[in-house]
Amino acid sequence: MMTELKRRWKASTPAFFRKVIKVGIAISSIGAGILASPVALPAAIITAGGYMVTVGTTAALVGKLTKI
Repeated sequence: MMTELKRRWKASTPAFFRKVIKVGIAISSIGAGILASPVALPAAIITAGGYMVTVGTTAALVGKLTKI
């Protein structure tokens, strides 16, 4: 299983999934910015920031492990 993951990580990524990776990183960055903000924000916004980090990271990882 680990060798399959290593092989997928090193394989070339299709163009569509390169875009998915970029969007996932952007969403994660926005969510991290919300979580690290120095001002007091409502709990709903902090929760949404946590979800954004999770969704963005998952999208980037899935995009990276997709092979041709």
